[in-house]
Amino acid sequence: MTWLITGGAGFIGGHVVRQLLDAGERVVVLDDLSTGDAARLPVEVPLVKGSTLDRDVLDEAIREHAVEGILHFAAKKQVGESVEQPFFYYRENMAGLQTVLEAAAEGGVKRFLFSSSAAVYGMPDVDLVTESTPCAPMSPYGETKLAGEWLVAAAGKAYGISTVALRYFNVAGAASPELSDTGVFNLIPMVFERLTAGQAPRIFGDDYPTPDGTCVRDFIHVSDIASAHVAAAKRLAADPAGETSLVLNIGRGQGVSVKEMLAVIGEVTGHDTTAEVTPRRPGDPARVVASADLIEQELGWTARHDVAEMVASAWDGWCSRHPEARKA
Repeated sequence: MTWLITGGAGFIGGHVVRQLLDAGERVVVLDDLSTGDAARLPVEVPLVKGSTLDRDVLDEAIREHAVEGILHFAAKKQVGESVEQPFFYYRENMAGLQTVLEAAAEGGVKRFLFSSSAAVYGMPDVDLVTESTPCAPMSPYGETKLAGEWLVAAAGKAYGISTVALRYFNVAGAASPELSDTGVFNLIPMVFERLTAGQAPRIFGDDYPTPDGTCVRDFIHVSDIASAHVAAAKRLAADPAGETSLVLNIGRGQGVSVKEMLAVIGEVTGHDTTAEVTPRRPGDPARVVASADLIEQELGWTARHDVAEMVASAWDGWCSRHPEARKA
């Protein structure tokens, strides 16, 4: 099959492109390169530079490349920014998604995979978050992901499109340095940035109702995220058009606290990760850990990489851009 990957020059999209190619699939990428990097893409992958809001560009890409399925990654994803700019997030994430779905429906595309997020759950008060855990997003970003899932399912039902929505938990690591995340918005790169500057990492609150008082999260290697997409794409390709409608978590089902992650980072990097404790950030739940049972049942998929592999690969990518970070 030929897959159009929106946002395919991004951190996660770039990993999925590589794994789909390795699986023998044909790929074309649409990306406006506002946060993506064309250097992540193999030379043989066609790149259409454009916005998901541009229907003409989408129609031409689907027609020219005979697209049979779409993997939709393109979206804005910073929680804090979404609170400050809700109109921008709803336009980019919801209007962009609607435009892509309209192009898919009119272009005869019958397979659609939507990049969602654990942000749809908000602050779940459960040990393991299942796909049936009530959703209560706490930001416009999370709202656009939940509403996006609803729109994808509705379009699938109305137009005979098979759909899968994948809810990511905390993505980390890199398959290779050139594919690594260049943003500094998540725990691991935030710690790397502080260590590189000779500063102590920060812990935002150590008085949570968890074993060591710090927040607990489900971290998953980006290569595992990518392999889950390949498994979902294969499922969509194998099932008759319009017969699949799935919403699945992608996680390891194992919680790691902030203090535990700092200890791993110290072991991998050789840096002192003794932290400075600062007040809690508003809206941070104490524990968010996925149940990964349903994705194993539906797709036969399980995560393979552990936390040390995530940190080591992320560190290699960081040091490729910040060589001064590596201790002599």
